[in-house]
Amino acid sequence: MRISELSRQSGVSVPTIKFYLREGLLPAGLPTGRNQADYSERHLRRIRLIRTLTSIAGLDLSSVREILAAIDDEDLTLRDAYQVLDQALYLDGSETLGREAVDCAREEVADLAEALGWSRESSLSGGEVLAHVLAGLRSLGCEAEVSFFTSYARAAEQLVVSELDLVAAEGGTEKGPAIVRSVLFGVALSALRRMAHEHHVALRFPLNTVE
Repeated sequence: MRISELSRQSGVSVPTIKFYLREGLLPAGLPTGRNQADYSERHLRRIRLIRTLTSIAGLDLSSVREILAAIDDEDLTLRDAYQVLDQALYLDGSETLGREAVDCAREEVADLAEALGWSRESSLSGGEVLAHVLAGLRSLGCEAEVSFFTSYARAAEQLVVSELDLVAAEGGTEKGPAIVRSVLFGVALSALRRMAHEHHVALRFPLNTVE
């Protein structure tokens, strides 16, 4: 298909598609003439993946580039691809929160992981994010003990086991679907928490009614 048709089917403008091509996010099409190329369903799927990662998951293009490279790398194992994803999602707030505060929270999170029976090493990247959350809460006067997150951790563990069961059912080798699910299931978990929050806020804090 021509780039105009690719734009029509994907719902993405031609200038944006050309930007993806220049940035290496989208592989080049098959040249058919001067300044012309033919594109396939593979390009359409890649554009939809990019848009999903940016618009639904809220990732920046730098993170998307790392994730796409991990999916495309045939020598990279699924476990390694998950590690790339964790790094792409990680944001370092040490400079804002103060290294001492983050270091303190980091130790508490490591103790939590050990109490849950999780390896400190394998939980490292997620643990860093949780440490920054703890330090951030405390810097804003919202005190929270790390033990509060035990129930979060247990629920998350059950969800991840179910997620990885899906990967196993596919043979445990398809990186693309596994990585996409990992990103979007995280978004879904956040959305479900928001739905539950809205429901229970309405129950606990009903609108005042005029009699």
